Amino acid sequence: MERPRPARAPDGRALLWAALALPALTADRLGLNEPRPLWQQLAGVAVLAVAAALSRRLPLVTFGLAAALSFTAAPALFTVSYGPALGVFALLLGLRAGRARPAVLCFAAVGCAGTARIVLVGVDPAPEWLVMTGTLLFGCVFPWLGGRYWRQSRELAEAGWLRAARLEDEARFAEERARLRERARIAQDMHDSLGHELSLIALRAGALQVAPGLAVEHRTAAADLRAAAADATDRLHRIIGVLREDDDEPAPLAPAGETLEQLVARAVESGLPVRYEPVGQGPAAEPGGVAERLLHRVVREALTNAARHAPGAAVTVAVTGRAAGTSVTVTNGRAAQDGSRPSRGGTGLLGLRAAVTAIGGTFEAGPHKEGFRVRAYVPEQRTAVRPAGSARAPFTHARRRFAVGLGAAAGVGVVLVGAAFGWYAYAETHSVLEPAAYAKLRPGTPVADVERVLPERDVNDPPDERAPAPPEGADCRYYRASGELFVSVDHFRLCFDAGRLVAKDVVPGLGLSGEGREEYEEFAR
Repeated sequence: MERPRPARAPDGRALLWAALALPALTADRLGLNEPRPLWQQLAGVAVLAVAAALSRRLPLVTFGLAAALSFTAAPALFTVSYGPALGVFALLLGLRAGRARPAVLCFAAVGCAGTARIVLVGVDPAPEWLVMTGTLLFGCVFPWLGGRYWRQSRELAEAGWLRAARLEDEARFAEERARLRERARIAQDMHDSLGHELSLIALRAGALQVAPGLAVEHRTAAADLRAAAADATDRLHRIIGVLREDDDEPAPLAPAGETLEQLVARAVESGLPVRYEPVGQGPAAEPGGVAERLLHRVVREALTNAARHAPGAAVTVAVTGRAAGTSVTVTNGRAAQDGSRPSRGGTGLLGLRAAVTAIGGTFEAGPHKEGFRVRAYVPEQRTAVRPAGSARAPFTHARRRFAVGLGAAAGVGVVLVGAAFGWYAYAETHSVLEPAAYAKLRPGTPVADVERVLPERDVNDPPDERAPAPPEGADCRYYRASGELFVSVDHFRLCFDAGRLVAKDVVPGLGLSGEGREEYEEFAR
């Protein structure tokens, strides 16, 4: 038996079309718009259906369709029938369009088209242009900005989750890297420290071997001790080489246990002929810093090599401190003792070269005259302290700029809407003809006598579609019967011909039936 398929959820675009078509069909019936033919209403609903269907793929086209519908209903772009569609499609334009320039150009085109239409067919251009500008700003630009902010918030949230996942991976990799680095650091320190100590042991054993008055068996023991120390140094080097991660590992940041002077003094106590020569009066490397630690490694490695490969040779350690960095030179002569065993080549000097050059220093090692010389220059490493607020400064500046721009746009919109409302209120309240004055007017009265009781303005948007047919060749004027705003009121129509009043009619407001119209006309007479 075939399983029943689950019911499909209604398409969001269909629900959007239904929600936007509702005001387009009911605004005229409720008296919020001027009545329009049925075919025009159905055509508007069909255009809204097309716009809703294209709202995901072509949001800019859907907004253009909504703007065109609004212009067909009202030159000032403001209409109850299509105003909600205009705002919703502007919001979707900001939410679904990645680039801002096409939307800005579209808004400019709508403003230019509305201005041209008002100039060509508008009854009162100034207030209509103000209404159109306010509608474009509050009904289009602001929803579009809201959609863009919504889109950016979603993108930032997604980027935040991706970054969190990436940071977790990086933290895991960094932890593994730190573990391997610490292992390499311990291996390097073991190699340098123990190798140095074993070299000093071998040096003392060599001195004991050639000491006068020592028995033969004791000399043999001292020689064996020296050979065992050299073999232990080589074995240590091979074992540590397995533990090291690579040869270009940066210098460890742990503070050194002793200064350069203490290192040289301990070597002297062990019998190594070393002379310490500080050169110049400049500052030495910062204690415990990267430079001081790295210089300590260089001198220790050089002394170890001198003790192993040139036992008994004089060694000179020259240190020069400057403001920009510190340089050290370790020079040893030819071996003064015989019987030294050649050691296998190591990677100590290669590792030091990589560590020194990694922080911008220079390193040289090679034969010098009859001996060997190691020279290194390490620049002073200074940690730049970044101000606490500098990381947030760009974001703060962006927020402030957005707030200023939004506030300026809102201020301009308020001024435009306020000016439009003021002009509307002035025009409507100064075109009111009192019903008592209208009742006293009689056909055949001269125009001069009629104008004495007329207001200073007539109605700019007369209800021609609700008025009866005017007399042929007559010039008709419309006046409001009440000063109420934002509601449909009755109008008085006065028609003049040959300098006299030839007809007067009452045009009822929306929703007033024919019977009510007759009663009102009877009262007005």
